[in-house]
Amino acid sequence: MFHFTVHGFIKSKNQPSQWILAEYTFGHTNLQTCLMWVNQLDSSLKLEVGRPRSLLVFVHPRSGKGNGCRNWEAVAPIFALAKVETKVIVTERAGQAFDMMSSLTNKELNSYDGAIAVGGDGFFNEILNGFLSPRLKAPYPPTPPDFVHLAKDKGDSLVVDENEVFEETSSQSEDQFPLISSANQSGLRISNSSSEDKAPEFPVPNEWFRFGIIPAGSTDAIVICTTGARDPITSALHIVLGKRVHLDIAQVVRWKKTPRSEVEPLVRYAASFSGYGFYGDVIKESEKYRWMGPKRYDYAGTVVFLRHRSYEAEISFLDDESEETDSTTSKRSRESSLLRGLKSPRRSERCICRINCKVCNEKPNNAAAGTCSLTPHLNSEKRRWVKSKGRFISVGAAVISNRNEKAPDGLVADAHLSDGFLHLIMIKECPHASYLWHLTQLTKRGGSPLNFKFVEHCKTPAFTFTSSGNESVWNVDGEMFQAHQLSAQVFRGLVCMFATGPEI
Repeated sequence: MFHFTVHGFIKSKNQPSQWILAEYTFGHTNLQTCLMWVNQLDSSLKLEVGRPRSLLVFVHPRSGKGNGCRNWEAVAPIFALAKVETKVIVTERAGQAFDMMSSLTNKELNSYDGAIAVGGDGFFNEILNGFLSPRLKAPYPPTPPDFVHLAKDKGDSLVVDENEVFEETSSQSEDQFPLISSANQSGLRISNSSSEDKAPEFPVPNEWFRFGIIPAGSTDAIVICTTGARDPITSALHIVLGKRVHLDIAQVVRWKKTPRSEVEPLVRYAASFSGYGFYGDVIKESEKYRWMGPKRYDYAGTVVFLRHRSYEAEISFLDDESEETDSTTSKRSRESSLLRGLKSPRRSERCICRINCKVCNEKPNNAAAGTCSLTPHLNSEKRRWVKSKGRFISVGAAVISNRNEKAPDGLVADAHLSDGFLHLIMIKECPHASYLWHLTQLTKRGGSPLNFKFVEHCKTPAFTFTSSGNESVWNVDGEMFQAHQLSAQVFRGLVCMFATGPEI
């Protein structure tokens, strides 16, 4: 008897989004019959054009609990069985993945079908920024007419000129990023000048070049939202089978005055979340306790919560007048109820993002003619700027729901992977006990963290932020980002991931 084995997968009975490796062995007394089946199967697989053939793999050896190398060794055989060639780089210093991605030529990029991050959300963010920063030619986010840049050194102000290109200055202060070295920050600045060997041969966005994540981080929110499971095997199977789902990316631009009174923008891209105040303070505090591993976030979160600090800030965001009725009704419902814990009366109407999501696949019907497909919601005639000013415990912008093991529904349960909207969450100054109740709701499946008087939530394609007084820092996909004043917008479906979306 001659045998051959076919490798595949089955779905977990308890969690449909989790895929489990399976082997099927076939046998026949005739060797030629077995070879015929093997050759036919190989020929059929070669016809599947969506599968990757060559991948660039970055491994973060110290990500999360230091499981980067171990997780890659566990899934590497899957890539070998699928006959996917991999070039593996185990990073040895901060910013190495960013440097390599940003320095790749078009010829080198075209030789790969995608890039894989073996690590957490912050490591994926480093690779994403290395890919987009030198290649994406996009305008700055829109700003309201009264958006100005305050010059602390002279007391004057300067209105934003979105079409102006600004020179770099050696006096620019550097941010301290855990995974992106300060020596390479200049690579994140927007430049409208054409760089050699870039856009003509390798367009961005690029439908074929995809990104994947083998989870090995502390939270792994992106991989949970895109595959539905925090499981290296499941992620590896999505990758080798060539699955594809589009993902929104937020462009965050820091505006800062230089000693020569020039506006100098600095750009970061985010795939999951950007937060100020509580979120920024936690990531800043956690840097003191890196030796604790993932537990440092719990400890830092407790320390920051006990401080209960708030910050004076002004936020402007684009609102849709067509959605004003719904938001007004929801707001009145919250204000007429008790301060704590009422569940949304429209919970059954929530449209949760999942595989083959209708919201992510539909074309916006309110976009103006000629609007860029990446920003379809910006130029609608129904859009208007709305301002919110006061003291805030936190200001957050969620690109996706950010589900994770400690927040099963995420920050915003009905956020989508590719709908072209940010979910802006503004937590106003409130009593300590009330904020604790809000945080407790985040930890519950089916909780109502947004239904409080002091919580303001809206969907928007763009917003601006200006802080005053005692400053916090921004948390951009788990990395610190110093910004007194910034603007942000979201690009719909800018990148493709090796994933299908969760099965919920």
